[in-house]
Amino acid sequence: MAKNIDSILFDITPEIEELARECEQNNAIDKELYTKYEVKRGLRDLNGKGVLAGLTNVSDVCATKIVNGESVPCEGNLYYRGYNIKDLVKGFLAAKHPGFEETAYLLLFGELPTKDQLQDFQGMLAERRTLPPNFVRDIIMKAPSRDMMNSITRSILQLYSYDDKADDTTIPNVLRQCLNLISQFPMLMVYGYHAYNYRRGEDLYIYAPKPELSAAENILMMLREDRKYTKLEAKILDMALVLHMDHGGGNNSTFTTHVVTSSGTDTYSTMAAAMASLKGPKHGGANVKVTQMFDDMKAHLTDWEDEDQIRAYLEALLDKKAFDKKGLIYGMGHAVYSISDPRADIFKRFVKQLAREKHHEKEYALYEKVEHMAPEIIGEKRRMYKGVNANVDFYSGLVYSMLDLPPALYTPIFAAARIVGWSAHRLEELKNVDKIIRPAYKALAPHREYINLDDR
Repeated sequence: MAKNIDSILFDITPEIEELARECEQNNAIDKELYTKYEVKRGLRDLNGKGVLAGLTNVSDVCATKIVNGESVPCEGNLYYRGYNIKDLVKGFLAAKHPGFEETAYLLLFGELPTKDQLQDFQGMLAERRTLPPNFVRDIIMKAPSRDMMNSITRSILQLYSYDDKADDTTIPNVLRQCLNLISQFPMLMVYGYHAYNYRRGEDLYIYAPKPELSAAENILMMLREDRKYTKLEAKILDMALVLHMDHGGGNNSTFTTHVVTSSGTDTYSTMAAAMASLKGPKHGGANVKVTQMFDDMKAHLTDWEDEDQIRAYLEALLDKKAFDKKGLIYGMGHAVYSISDPRADIFKRFVKQLAREKHHEKEYALYEKVEHMAPEIIGEKRRMYKGVNANVDFYSGLVYSMLDLPPALYTPIFAAARIVGWSAHRLEELKNVDKIIRPAYKALAPHREYINLDDR
């Protein structure tokens, strides 16, 4: 009897399992060999410090300072083009205007805009908030994906087909493409989400972005059926976009951008590769993991204020006995920051305001307790080479849930911000580097003589 096509394509059969065991057996590498050959696993040294792989002017992540000639941990700082992120946030909040467009200009062009430059740039982005004719019908509405990152990535790759200069990698053309994608990204994200829900039987509503609204305001307006949002909601989402816009050249998706750009490929392929990297739960998908972890925690706690219950759950997480049994407390710790993540510090102040507006004070209090207790418990359970603190993902998931954003869009919203940083880094790579990135790998397999099929 002929096999069902679904069975052929999607079942993990005993044959597949057997081949998988062979695959695992023949791919295993003795971990001691990494030390023997001084391999920098994850491009980090034994102290967790990243290996220097490039130079950038776009942003700087600072987590140490020099004291008596030695590098010691300090409060984390993030700089965009040399400006401290805390000062940038303070500046646009004081001016009472959205920060996304101003910060995007800074990252792309290297200087803070004047009022006229900012106004012109806002107009440039607004007029680019459009998609090719019939793109929504022909691309987004057809075979919508349950995974929004995959859906958006497909749309980005499809935009290649509509661009007569898609393969032109001159700076003016790449800048044009990047400005288009920055402007179009919220539409690809929101429309893809609505298309999937429509396929599941829900009502379809597609709203065109409004030129007078900011990126954050347009996201909220296009996403909600009634198109309504509060000033605080828009302000906090705008801040989330600013805080996620860039994070140095060494984060996984930005490094991917540099690597792929160095091959000479087109902008659409580059951004698709960055999207694939960001999607991972160890990178952009971490905020989803945080909310899922807290949902599981709330389901198991009988009293959200009982610190003994909270401690027991956190210990169970680390012992691989709770949630996904990976032994992690999601949202705690960062590859660079050991004392504090400045993005989390900024975010936290406004999260509390939103919690009051949305009547989520109890949930916010639980997050605070976990933030304070987790480092101590991790220190007791783990041998750490650096401190542990709440990272930006710890609170961003809570923010998005209070904004009534669907979990499917948590990582895409990260991407809607980070595509600005990717664009800046791609332009920087094209301007300065003409060599393909190609690190070395030590080959371990001994050379062997071929054995004829009949003799095996």
